[in-house]
Amino acid sequence: MLEEKENNKTQIRVFIETFGCTFNKADSQIMAGNLLKNNIQLVDSIEKADVAIVNTCYVKQPTESKIINRIQNIKSEFPDKKVIVSGCMVEIDPKKLDKIGPDCSWIGPHKLNKTTDVVKSSFKGEIVRECGFSNDTKVGIPKLRFDYYIHIIQICEGCLGSCSYCCTRFARGMLNSYSIKEIKKEAKEAIADGCVEIQLTAQDTAAFGKDTNEKLSKLVEEIATIPGDFRVRVGMMHPKSIGNDLDDLIQAFKLLNVYKFLHLPIQSGSNKILHDMRRDHLVGEYKDIVKKFKDEIPELTIATDIIVGYPTETEEDFNKTSEFLKELKPGLIHLSKYKHREGALSSVLDEIPYDVMKRRSKYLTDIKSQITEDENKQLFGTVQKVLVVEKGNKGGYIAKTDSYIPVIVDDVDIGSFVDVEITETTGTYLRGKKV
Repeated sequence: MLEEKENNKTQIRVFIETFGCTFNKADSQIMAGNLLKNNIQLVDSIEKADVAIVNTCYVKQPTESKIINRIQNIKSEFPDKKVIVSGCMVEIDPKKLDKIGPDCSWIGPHKLNKTTDVVKSSFKGEIVRECGFSNDTKVGIPKLRFDYYIHIIQICEGCLGSCSYCCTRFARGMLNSYSIKEIKKEAKEAIADGCVEIQLTAQDTAAFGKDTNEKLSKLVEEIATIPGDFRVRVGMMHPKSIGNDLDDLIQAFKLLNVYKFLHLPIQSGSNKILHDMRRDHLVGEYKDIVKKFKDEIPELTIATDIIVGYPTETEEDFNKTSEFLKELKPGLIHLSKYKHREGALSSVLDEIPYDVMKRRSKYLTDIKSQITEDENKQLFGTVQKVLVVEKGNKGGYIAKTDSYIPVIVDDVDIGSFVDVEITETTGTYLRGKKV
């Protein structure tokens, strides 16, 4: 009994390490908020911690390998630390997780409200595994913002897709949208608290409201018209989910406080591969969406995702993807080499030879670099209004133009809007000076 009382007096120290997307980062902020609310101390390194939470991403095989190595390294280098695994791996691959960390506790992505309970139990040497699905909201609850000037809001969780290569949907479940009223309230509080960037994130932001009869365009409008000088970044949209909201979305993106930035993954330039991927949209439909946006907002940056080497991708299919990129010239291209994912439908197919995959990836990487270099050159000598968002890793500060293009600039304050002249362009970044 005396030992229990002593443990209650001990303040538990927790370190949270996050892998993956903006949505995962927001989950970590919720876990941190839950811990702070319950008087548990957060520390900035594993060396200072009693308990380490590893918030996992499982969307790509290289990330999976990195996470597995990290969990194993923590257990070998810090055997006195209690390890809790959270995030997508908990729901997608529990067998592998149990094998690499049989004494680890778990917090599934739908059980963040159990964070304090799991931490306390783990600290006492118990193994607790909270997993499974729920419709609990992730809006308007305690959060610890990791970046003072940037506030992430999860507008919905889950999706309506059935993409053959995806395992994330097994972790996040069916679509669960949160209310515009509650999202707007959280955004207003963040702006009043000094935030200058609101990031609206989801597995598919365009799916927002399809289960609640609300619309993404209305949400963006409501957030963007909150009084203040700030920017809204809208996260990834599935082309098939935009539907009849396209015209209203374009009008919402025209609002001053919205970044002119559209993240719209295509994944392949071949309709045959899109069919095999179960993407439920065609290349022509994608081009129509982009054209309508660009006709109304010429300065819009298009970001897209490409999966290289899907198992049924022939050389002809690959060439169609290459031509698609050369034609549309997206300002930002995320390339991924295909790898089987746990539970994904495409995992029963034979992967293409690695040397073919590598060659195709290199070819698209060269196209990507040339597109970015050409786009950046067009901005040389122009004056851009930028929002300074963070300190650079190699000196200076990183700012974003209204089209969400990063610019390195010196002698500025984080969180401020400044006018800069673009003085240097490369294939990867811009550099500017304050005017």
